Amino acid sequence: QVQLVESGGGLVQPGGSLRLSCDASGIIFSINDMGWYRQAPGKQRDVVATMTSGGTANYADSVKDRFTISRDNAKNTVYLQMNSLKPEDTAVYYCHARIAPYAWSSYRNFWGQGTQVTVSS
Repeated sequence: QVQLVESGGGLVQPGGSLRLSCDASGIIFSINDMGWYRQAPGKQRDVVATMTSGGTANYADSVKDRFTISRDNAKNTVYLQMNSLKPEDTAVYYCHARIAPYAWSSYRNFWGQGTQVTVSS
């Protein structure tokens, strides 16, 4: 069984910062891509940032130069540093990872339960 557990969401004023963390645990042989997605009320879930196991990062245009993704492969953890937050960043943020539980397994998609980020004065 694989679990992704997010932490670090909350309420912040416009211009403020938050740092999200996501820990992957359970039966894990290998992790490929890890990343963050978000879903605002009434909207589809969109990619925010992703990072390969080798450290290559990709960002949505709306968060470039404000958000930074990083990961600690030894800890199976991915982070999202969010600076200069705007009200339009308000959403539930979901952690995602492509994980092979066993050496003979193919990579599968796993999701966290989501953490609420609210940007408001």
